[in-house]
Amino acid sequence: MLTGVALTLLRVGGGAALTPSLIFEAFLPPLLFEAALSLHWRDLRRDALPTLVLSTFGVILSAAVVTLGMTYFAHWPLRAALLLGVLIAATDPVAVIAAFKENKIVGRIRVLMEAESLFNDGVAAVLFGLALAFASGHTDLTPARAFGALSATVFGGIGVGLACGGAAIVLAGRTTDYLVETTLTAVAAYGAFLLAEHWGVSGVLATVTAGLLLGNVGVLRGDDESTLSERGREVVIAFWDFAAFAANSLIFLLIGLDVARRSFDRLGVSALALAILLTLLGRAVAVYPLCLPFRGTRWHVEPRHQHLLFWGGMRGALALALALSLPETIADRDRIVLAAFGIVTFSVVVQGLTLPPLLRRLKM
Repeated sequence: MLTGVALTLLRVGGGAALTPSLIFEAFLPPLLFEAALSLHWRDLRRDALPTLVLSTFGVILSAAVVTLGMTYFAHWPLRAALLLGVLIAATDPVAVIAAFKENKIVGRIRVLMEAESLFNDGVAAVLFGLALAFASGHTDLTPARAFGALSATVFGGIGVGLACGGAAIVLAGRTTDYLVETTLTAVAAYGAFLLAEHWGVSGVLATVTAGLLLGNVGVLRGDDESTLSERGREVVIAFWDFAAFAANSLIFLLIGLDVARRSFDRLGVSALALAILLTLLGRAVAVYPLCLPFRGTRWHVEPRHQHLLFWGGMRGALALALALSLPETIADRDRIVLAAFGIVTFSVVVQGLTLPPLLRRLKM
């Protein structure tokens, strides 16, 4: 990201531009699929309850803190504050997974963090759609309709992911050619996402579901149980490792190129600082109170893991994709986009670079 900023300042960044379609259709599928491919069913089942709580109520609480704070302290219109609060509420799987891999974090905390970041995007995307409808002046939006839209988007995405992942498994079982097997996983990753988005359901959850299914039925099983050949499993793992690495590198480079081109004068230093502080406060409210009910149970999240959930809950490309996808007719669109870019820059640079010292301090 810092390299992208430097390239723009040196005027050698070229004409590369960050667009919502580039993020959603090119970068997100490999990043989501590769992360889901390595998650075991047993790990997800073990922490299903805290993951569900953090990825739903956590997103809602975080969005509420930012919305109320920007309304009452920065005097933003409610609709603009709500849009910013919702699009910045979810932790970004791109940023979180990249940071955890870079710092070699393993064990339960990595599973909990990655699972939350993978699933809370579906919730955030649906809430963003509802907030956008409200900001656009649709007054016929009722709680019942909102719940119906949320359910259809979530379960529809999961259904598409199961269908695409299942089709890939069936076809992979009919060949031992590792190139065909690898190609089928790529088709499942992108096909699930694009089909889901085309039908108006969650592409994020579709790709994650397809990755979980292919990972647990094919990649993570032994020779006797897997639908993939031994060579196929090795190539699939190596292919997706590289695909995720390349996508991570390019997406943060493009973010850096775009950030350096923007002038934050129209937003103001005080408003930007307030938005960053409210985002951190929202994350704290989403982590510490929601982990309290699990104390004394098998889902207990120890304090140092809560600290890591808080500071490691970074924002990234997904928030920018949602912000850039706002229609030009939305009031205060420029301020919302600038605030999103400022929050993501702080999150990736400051939180990302201070994560290793925090890990050492927490003895992790």
